[in-house]
Amino acid sequence: MANPDNAAGSKATPPRLDDAPAKVKQHPNVRILEGLLDESKKTAREIRKKKKLSPLLKIRHLIMIAGFIALVAIPSTLASLYLAFVAQDQYHSSASFAVRSISSSVGASDILGVFTQTTATSTVADSYILIDYLLSERMLEDVNAKFDLDSVYAPRGGDYYFALAAGEPIEDKVNYWRQMVTINFDHTSGILQLQVKAFDPKQAQEIANFILAKSEQLINELSDTAHDETLRLAREEIVIAEKRLTDARMALREFRDISQDVDPVEGAKLAVQLVAGMEQELAKLNADLEVARSQMAEDTPRIRVIKTQISALESRIEAEKQRLGSGTAGTKTARTTQDLSGSDVSGRLQLYEKLELEREFGERAYAAALASLEKARMDATGKQRYLAVFIQPTLSQMAQYPNRLLNALLVFLGGLFAWGMATLVYYNIRDRA
Repeated sequence: MANPDNAAGSKATPPRLDDAPAKVKQHPNVRILEGLLDESKKTAREIRKKKKLSPLLKIRHLIMIAGFIALVAIPSTLASLYLAFVAQDQYHSSASFAVRSISSSVGASDILGVFTQTTATSTVADSYILIDYLLSERMLEDVNAKFDLDSVYAPRGGDYYFALAAGEPIEDKVNYWRQMVTINFDHTSGILQLQVKAFDPKQAQEIANFILAKSEQLINELSDTAHDETLRLAREEIVIAEKRLTDARMALREFRDISQDVDPVEGAKLAVQLVAGMEQELAKLNADLEVARSQMAEDTPRIRVIKTQISALESRIEAEKQRLGSGTAGTKTARTTQDLSGSDVSGRLQLYEKLELEREFGERAYAAALASLEKARMDATGKQRYLAVFIQPTLSQMAQYPNRLLNALLVFLGGLFAWGMATLVYYNIRDRA
């Protein structure tokens, strides 16, 4: 018999109250929707927070905008307006020249060789001296005395920035002068390029011409000074050598006057020959005496005559030898012309040789000094400097200064840089705080 519980089919067993509820598995789309709802809740919370902070952000942005206007917009606008409507035109006059020496231009085959040839006698140092002089206070005073810079660069049409105010101290005038006068130096070729700016083109050209004239004057002064100094040293050597030679000749003349002997060397030779002749004669008399003694008695007149001749000849020989030299080490030797009295021939001869040696040395020194003077004169002439101007000062027909676009751009970039640095500093402090 069939089970009555299964007669109508399978019946669901009712759930028990003590059983735990079964976990329901969510669909993937449901999870996506829940994630979107969570993100919308977070976005709403962030929006509410930003709404609370919005007044602070507006103040910071306003400060940044105000800083941009104060540091960039206003200065750039004012500078552009000033440069466009107030700043006066400035004209320039240019010139090119070089400092050269005579030796550096020798052998140049063309005009450019004068300005490009490099020699051992470099003029670079003179070029730097000239540059320092052109930008110095001395040049400013010379130009001011000639042109009155207070009137040349006086303010025109309200342009006080690019002009020179009257009554400025000399230091400020020198700084302004160095802005109006620029010099470029090419170390390779030695060429200097001069540029003078002024509000009037004719005045700029006149000032440039005056600068070139003063530059040429300075180079000539330096060249003359170097030339004179070189010759002065050579002339001093001439004077010293000439005095030495004169003293030697005067000492030799004094020696001859006191000794009454023009050439002691020749006198000594004659004295030696005289002694040699008397000794030869003495030897002959001695031989005759020996012969006479062998033939005659000792008291015969002939022997007595021969003995008398021998005695006289020996005395004479001894006197001549004493005049030549005493033969002892303690005898007086003449060292000066005052010692000639009482000195022998050898002492006089020694003093004469000393004086003669000094005379010869003085003559050679004097000849060498003369040669040095001539060489110094040639070197000084070859190293003489001069100013070679190959582009005369020009007369400008169109104003090229001040460079309005460049100056306005520089003001804009400078303000933009200052504003950017201030902004970066603010954010850096804010992030660290």
